[in-house]
Amino acid sequence: MRAVRWADVLFGVVFVAPPFLKKLLLRAFLGARIAPTAHIGWLSSVLVRSLVMDEHSSIAALTLVRCDGDVRLGRYAEMSSFVLCYGAGGFALGDHSYVGPQCLINADEDVRIGRHSALGPRSMVFTHGSFLPVTEGYPVRLAAVTIGDRAWLAAGVFLHPGVHVGDDVIVNSCAVVAGDVPSGMVAEGAPARPVFPVERVKRRMTPARVDETMRRVLARFAESVLERARGLRVTAEGRDAVRFTDGGCAYRIVYVPATGPATEPSPPPGDGRRRLIVLSSSAEWRPADGAEVDVLDLVTGHAGVSDDPMTRELVEFLRRYYGIRLAHPPASAAAVEVTRPVPSPTK
Repeated sequence: MRAVRWADVLFGVVFVAPPFLKKLLLRAFLGARIAPTAHIGWLSSVLVRSLVMDEHSSIAALTLVRCDGDVRLGRYAEMSSFVLCYGAGGFALGDHSYVGPQCLINADEDVRIGRHSALGPRSMVFTHGSFLPVTEGYPVRLAAVTIGDRAWLAAGVFLHPGVHVGDDVIVNSCAVVAGDVPSGMVAEGAPARPVFPVERVKRRMTPARVDETMRRVLARFAESVLERARGLRVTAEGRDAVRFTDGGCAYRIVYVPATGPATEPSPPPGDGRRRLIVLSSSAEWRPADGAEVDVLDLVTGHAGVSDDPMTRELVEFLRRYYGIRLAHPPASAAAVEVTRPVPSPTK
């Protein structure tokens, strides 16, 4: 019978520990560098050589990470639920990148995913491919896998050992990636092959198109989240604002178009608790000094720190359904590179 190692015990203890205690255990026993805003969910566990979790990174509930190498999650990086990541190598997930639910990542060699990239649900990454004996002439492949920046690998993609996926790539669902995918291409099939440039599927986003898109996004949020999911009564105020009440608080969400507001956004009417949320595509608009407003700035990619649940729900809605990832403003503008999910308006 194999002796129980301390590592097995630690892995089990972290698994059953509540989220706040997981971070304390990993810091104490592994010397992990885990930011205060990072999160590890219930019934998840991590056992690695070294662990770094940057600001607002997360490992969701029911995910297991057990690697002999180094593991790092960048700012706002997220590993969803039911992910299994294991092996003798390491794993790195870049800033604002995402691993979807039920993914399997074999990290016998290093696996690296760049910034603003996503591995869709039920995808698999293998760095080791063998079963039949090499002494009988069967092939064995051990090689690292890398995925570049702004790469979107849709659901059910399979990556063979040694492949490199470039920057600005889309790999369609259920593709089998057995060779490199060059930057700037859409790939699909089994085996996956580049079929046309990414630029073919992208629209040229003028300020007018950005405004029209965001007005549709706001209307969709009002219809699907506020009315259908929450059962709230929503009053549309033209195309650029909606007003509603939730939990005794009166809300107004205002969209500031790229050309700037016709009038200054103001809180909803009333004498009780009130909240103004501004979604802005304008490079010129700024809230008045001292104004109590939650600003979601699509030009800088920043969302002001807020404890309001409706603001957080809107931020999550933008991320989950429209790929708009907002971050808290950095303490120093020079400290963190600015993310621009929507282009700055130009005349």
